[in-house]
Amino acid sequence: QVQLVESGGGLVQTGGSLRLSCAASGIIFSFNHFGWYRQAPGKQRELVAAITSSGSTNYADSVKGRFTISRDNAKNTVYLQMTSLKPEDTAVYYCNANRGTNYWGQGTRVTVSS
Repeated sequence: QVQLVESGGGLVQTGGSLRLSCAASGIIFSFNHFGWYRQAPGKQRELVAAITSSGSTNYADSVKGRFTISRDNAKNTVYLQMTSLKPEDTAVYYCNANRGTNYWGQGTRVTVSS
């Protein structure tokens, strides 16, 4: 059974930082590509950052220079370090694993107050 469990969300002030974690089980972690997506109220889910099985990364323009995605294959965990947070970063953040089949976590809420 595949499980992706996100953690690390919460309430933070503008300019603050948070680190999200996604712990994966039931998959061959090192073979999978991972992404962090977010969905704000009334908006579509969007890709924030992605990391391939080889460690290549890409970011949405809105978070470049502020967010960093990383992975620890030994811990089966993907991270999203978020800095200089803005109110528009407020959303539910979801972890995605993809190697032909898509798997999703349950999401973790991030709220940035102005």
